[in-house]
Amino acid sequence: MNPKNTRHHRSENGDTIIATARREGDARNQGYRERALKLYPWICGRCSREFTRVNLHELTVHHRDHDHDNNPADGSNWELLCLYCHDNEHQRQLENDRNPATDITTATVPRGHKPFAELKAQLQDDKQDDG
Repeated sequence: MNPKNTRHHRSENGDTIIATARREGDARNQGYRERALKLYPWICGRCSREFTRVNLHELTVHHRDHDHDNNPADGSNWELLCLYCHDNEHQRQLENDRNPATDITTATVPRGHKPFAELKAQLQDDKQDDG
């Protein structure tokens, strides 16, 4: 067998596998997307932007637990988000995964902390220095 033919055959198998995976993923996505659009009002769950049939393609289904295979019939793992809020949610998740200490939902501020306590005095000092 010619090595070029073997490589071409492998490439076709790889392409077939990828195409099949994409089709199956699209079918799965279409299924829960259609269900979510029937369950929930066409409004972004974060920014409250409203959608119509004209721009409905900009509304996505977000999996709250980030598991695309967790699709309960009651839709409890979904929320509808616009493209921008959906991208923002996933970016926040990526950043949190990289550095959990920066997660704003779990960050704590020391009791009694007053970040602007000395601001007025500093501004007055700056004015006196300029004048």
